[in-house]
Amino acid sequence: MSRAAVIGGFGAAYGRAPAVVWAAPGRVNLIGEHTDYNDGFVLPLALAQRVLCAAAPRDDRRLLARSAQEPDSPVEVLDPQPGSVRGWGAYLAGVVWALRAAGHQVGGIELLVDGDLPPGAGLSSSAALACAVGLACDELFALRLPRTELARIAQRAENDFVGAPVGIMDQMAVLHGRAGHAIFLDTRSLHVSQVPLRLAEHGLRLLVIDSRAPHRLVDGEYAARRRDCELAAAELGVRALRDATAGTVAELGDGVLRHRARHVVTENARVLDAVEVLRSGADPRSIGTLLTASHASLRDDFEVSSPELDTAVDAALAAGAHGARMTGGGFGGCAIALVDAPAVDPVVHAVRAAYAARGFTAPAAFTATPSDGATPLS
Repeated sequence: MSRAAVIGGFGAAYGRAPAVVWAAPGRVNLIGEHTDYNDGFVLPLALAQRVLCAAAPRDDRRLLARSAQEPDSPVEVLDPQPGSVRGWGAYLAGVVWALRAAGHQVGGIELLVDGDLPPGAGLSSSAALACAVGLACDELFALRLPRTELARIAQRAENDFVGAPVGIMDQMAVLHGRAGHAIFLDTRSLHVSQVPLRLAEHGLRLLVIDSRAPHRLVDGEYAARRRDCELAAAELGVRALRDATAGTVAELGDGVLRHRARHVVTENARVLDAVEVLRSGADPRSIGTLLTASHASLRDDFEVSSPELDTAVDAALAAGAHGARMTGGGFGGCAIALVDAPAVDPVVHAVRAAYAARGFTAPAAFTATPSDGATPLS
């Protein structure tokens, strides 16, 4: 996957060169899971793996889109509306719809997307896709939208067009990433600050383990957790669980709501603790216990883990990882492990052996490199 390849693919599809090419990264969340739609804190980082989008304007309002990964499923629609496009094309059509619905003058467009970011792995391939298309539209039609506004547009595309009630962390990470840093985001104010992530300087690696058990957030479990959080906040009389405390949460009568709220409150605290450690210049190994505590909370209180994710975390810890947890929405997707550089291969081997012993599909693994957010390749 390269700029030349996506330009060549665009030419083969449409018989001309694209006007713009954008690359948008995936993201992995270091810590702060299921806090973004509770007005909480998150600490993701942009990845080196990317989605590329080549685009050119049309002289009508028609949207034409093709994917190198889905060559037999082209999209062609005049006026995208929720429900009119399904599958991968819904993310592209949703962005065009959301921009037009917000009053922006977006005309017809031809798109080709490609990339090395695996879909369904919990690495925000959907957000990368939506943000790449949003930036292409922004350049083609001279919209000049701030990146945070584009993040809102991409989020609306997923919420209201695709039907996935996601928060805004993924889009903000894709658009605001910086090489060598994690992104500390207050999802209430949308204030972004960069936190140095100097793992290599300390002989560390952040290992990403793809469980090969794809998560499907639109299937209802993600939405159910969001409803639980809204109900808990309403019962506590607060705007969002960001405003709850451990003491008030303990008073919730409903056990399920109490567990959901307890995760959010304790996870926000873990994010703040991790930021403090990383900003202080202390040994990042000390955030390992926070990562592992996050996984336990997601597994037991929020109930969004899976046997594959639990196996990956347990095996990584047994093989010497300083901390490990599931990352992303859950019910499949990826886990992360903080490991010493020489331990990368032994940890990967231990996880694969544990998977084989349980009859799971062999996982994939790679080390995450904190990278820049979306960039133009035109």
